Amino acid sequence: MSDAHPASAPGEGRIVSGFGPPPAHSRYEPSPGAPWRQRAFVVIFEHDTPAGKAFDLVLMLAILTSVGVIMLDSVAAFAARHGRALQIAEWVFTGLFTVEYVLRLLSVRRPLRYATSFLGLIDLFAILPTYLGLLFPAGRYLLSIRILRVLRVFRVLKLARFVGEAAVLTRALRASRHKITVFLFTVLTIVVVVASLVYLIEGPEAGFTSIPRSMYWAIVTLTTVGYGDITPTSPFGQFLAALVMIMGYGIIAVPTGIVSVEIANATRDRDAPLACPGCGLGNHAGDATFCRRCGQVLPVDPAARDAARPRSQPENEGRA
Repeated sequence: MSDAHPASAPGEGRIVSGFGPPPAHSRYEPSPGAPWRQRAFVVIFEHDTPAGKAFDLVLMLAILTSVGVIMLDSVAAFAARHGRALQIAEWVFTGLFTVEYVLRLLSVRRPLRYATSFLGLIDLFAILPTYLGLLFPAGRYLLSIRILRVLRVFRVLKLARFVGEAAVLTRALRASRHKITVFLFTVLTIVVVVASLVYLIEGPEAGFTSIPRSMYWAIVTLTTVGYGDITPTSPFGQFLAALVMIMGYGIIAVPTGIVSVEIANATRDRDAPLACPGCGLGNHAGDATFCRRCGQVLPVDPAARDAARPRSQPENEGRA
């Protein structure tokens, strides 16, 4: 039996111009003004409707195409041949993103909250440099205009709203921060020890004029980058360099394993079935909004959803 929306009590939820009540997982609330604002809210902010999915697809294509125009504009030969077309395309995309930004502000209940949010600021930075470029005269301010044009690549960050897995990655990085801190401290200790040894072995004659400069060589060697601007010349120094390079291959794999384990744990917790806080019925889909037995609203806040999911016990507790 699928998770269905229960019948709303009088006054419960707001009807959004025939689209039904706003989904419980919506971060923003629709504007209580004209019906067209509420319809715009459903199309722009809700991604589970046909109109919302079509809007997201068109917006994504527009973002990718506009970033491609910016990249082509940085190629001197192409810009000299098609500069007029690139300029027209840039203003077309700027106009589209301006209309989108204004509609987002008009369709939410609290526009200032959206305008000061991360995605709201990215939306603003995506269009602001093009308009600021009009305020600078030609000539000596041309470099400033060029810098502003480079800043337009901020609009690629607008794609962050489509990356649903970003929350899983953020949770994994947050969970592994202590292990990564210990790992970085261990690497720093190895760098200091190796730098001190190579400074004593090689000395200033080979370019190792100080321990800090030797630390630069140790970091470059440990990360297997190997610029070659400083190299040990003695047999003992070359032997130490070989050991550090071999050690570097093993060290690179450590943070990868730490983060991979945490990503697997975060993904498992996210996909675990939800339990109803009212009747206790489990096995609800991860994106369910209402309990299929009693109609209770399932947790909306991510922390509450995590609390409603059964936690897997460690292996040693499972054997007990």
